[in-house]
Amino acid sequence: MKKIFVVYGHYDDKSFNAAIKDTFIKTVKENGHKVDFLDLYKEKFDPVYTGEKPNEVVLDHQKRIEDTDIIVLIAPIWNFRMPAILEGWIDKVLAPPWAFRFKKLFGNYGYPIGNLKGKKAIVFCTYGSPQFAIRTFFLNMPTKRLRRGVFNICGITDVVYKRYFAVPFVGDEKRKKFLEDVKITANKL
Repeated sequence: MKKIFVVYGHYDDKSFNAAIKDTFIKTVKENGHKVDFLDLYKEKFDPVYTGEKPNEVVLDHQKRIEDTDIIVLIAPIWNFRMPAILEGWIDKVLAPPWAFRFKKLFGNYGYPIGNLKGKKAIVFCTYGSPQFAIRTFFLNMPTKRLRRGVFNICGITDVVYKRYFAVPFVGDEKRKKFLEDVKITANKL
């Protein structure tokens, strides 16, 4: 049995992101895994970071991560990043010195040491753009940033990144295939 912390970042319960969330959670529970679910919009998570120390909410989220094997993010990609509420969550929760610290080499140079080694991350993202545009013109920026700039720095190197392209423009059959991919991913845990 795996313990899974699902962080959901979409405001609309009727969105395709909600279908991804529901499909993933249902499938992992059917497989006997334990899910700890966080809906950032329903919780009214404050994403604004102004340098303050972690509050009770942030400390609670960090404790929940410590108690899990897998962190799952589910959100759309808007303007080559996740919604501000989830980006702010990353800034506040996956922050130093809890998630990583820096080892000084010399002067102002150093490198991050991740504190979340041994955990896995799964990211489910939807795009309005077609795959060709994201891969060629925009060089997979959201993928690289989340994989390298967030999870790898925290010490999480086992990252599964699932992307579903042109979601507003595809039909029901394509959406069913996307959700089947979500089930396959959940069944591989």
